[in-house]
Amino acid sequence: MAVSTQLLDAYGQPVRRQALTKPAARAGVTSVRQIWAQTVASGLTPVRLAGILRAADQGDITEYATFAEEMEERDPHYASVLGVRKRAVSGVEPIVEPASEDARDVEIADAVREQIAGHDEFAELVEDCLDAIGKGFSVVEIGWKADAARWWPESFDWVSQRFIRFDRETGQLLRLIDEADQSEGVPLAPFKFITHAPKLKSGHMARGGLARLVAFSWICKAYTLKDWMAFAETYGLPLRLGRYGAGASPEDVEKLFTAVANIGTDAAAVLPDSMRIEFEQVSGTQSEAVFENLARYIDEQISKAVLGQTMTSDNGSSQSQATVHNEVRHDIAQADARAVTGTLNRDLVKPFVDLNWGPQTAYPRLVISVEEAEDTDMVLTHTAALAAQGVRIRAAEVRAKLGYSEPEDDDEVIGGTPAPAVPPASPPSEPPPEPPARNAVALNRSDPFDALDGIADGMDDDWEPVMDETLRPILAAIRDAGSLEEVQALLAGIDGLPVAQLVDGLVKGAFKARALGDARDA
Repeated sequence: MAVSTQLLDAYGQPVRRQALTKPAARAGVTSVRQIWAQTVASGLTPVRLAGILRAADQGDITEYATFAEEMEERDPHYASVLGVRKRAVSGVEPIVEPASEDARDVEIADAVREQIAGHDEFAELVEDCLDAIGKGFSVVEIGWKADAARWWPESFDWVSQRFIRFDRETGQLLRLIDEADQSEGVPLAPFKFITHAPKLKSGHMARGGLARLVAFSWICKAYTLKDWMAFAETYGLPLRLGRYGAGASPEDVEKLFTAVANIGTDAAAVLPDSMRIEFEQVSGTQSEAVFENLARYIDEQISKAVLGQTMTSDNGSSQSQATVHNEVRHDIAQADARAVTGTLNRDLVKPFVDLNWGPQTAYPRLVISVEEAEDTDMVLTHTAALAAQGVRIRAAEVRAKLGYSEPEDDDEVIGGTPAPAVPPASPPSEPPPEPPARNAVALNRSDPFDALDGIADGMDDDWEPVMDETLRPILAAIRDAGSLEEVQALLAGIDGLPVAQLVDGLVKGAFKARALGDARDA
């Protein structure tokens, strides 16, 4: 199925098929693309950081790319939130839409679904592309394989941003450093690389990554943790006091001082009877809270920058809240999915189709759709309340919301009620009187309490949906708490309970009773 016509990439560059199967950006110990990078973060100062950012502004991103990578390695919080944002997209199962219902378009879409969307490394490919979130752009090399009938991508290899340069004329085109040109680099081979540069902010791609936004907060946190450790080392241990008698010689005092200084590490000392060592516990100075509060504040700002919110388990919110709000703000996850989808369709799907079927007027689309998380507890509560009120709901829609499938006839199932037995036929009889309409009030002048009982019965029928609104905060507090004390604390913090439906029911009942009384007096 291979096509022999001259192909052009998305930028109009001619494709050289013979170069597609050869590695182009592989790093090595003796290569100009060195595997090991020199550290930048060790001993970093604000002045040095400013110099790194200025160099990146001029197109030299080697140290900036190294620093951005080290930030993920040295800060657990930054690495965590950045990984969460990536996995919000990479964990979604992709779908492939054919260009049309034509048999050929369906055939091409099936091949894309099998060779690309179904590739064992597809999720890792998406995460490598989303490395651009932190660094502004990312490059992935496609390892093509071919036989007499077809082409297919065998592997996807991430390329370090340290190996990339920008062209001097426009500053927008990426070039790969190579033995042929170690300074300016060579153009990226067409159909050979996937280049992802999401539009996180307007401006040059080297200034668009979150690493630049987080860099100053990161170095402030690094200084905070260093000072915090020094504070803990000084005030975390009890104060050691050495006491000596009035007749102690200078040599004795020196020996005592040496014993006091070393006892923190040696945990042993030998002293004469006239000397002793005492341990004084230093009371809390409240200064330690400064370090912790500053570190937490910086983590919260980093969470806002990366996830768009701080609704995580770090700030004390419950797991149910974090699940409902989702860890990544939905619009951010959708934007990441749209951006990476466009990149993959341009740099992977189109080359795959062109190499095997030639240029097409329309191409299949690979789609990664991030659906907004729903509160399944709320869906169940509302469904049960509506069903109790007699509202008919399609079971298939409820199953789709909750992720349940339709059971087969031979499946073992949970729930459901058997169909009621059909009673035997009986001779026709007088039809029973029709029951009064629900919540209807019958005026019985012989027994004035019958009508009031009817009003009370009607209000009793609605107690579950009415009280559900009022009891929901109480039940949520009980569910989220881990002990009786936590329940009491959560209940004490509830500022008023929602009683709109309860008040509405009482008002309606009082109105009906008043109307009944007026009717009897008439």
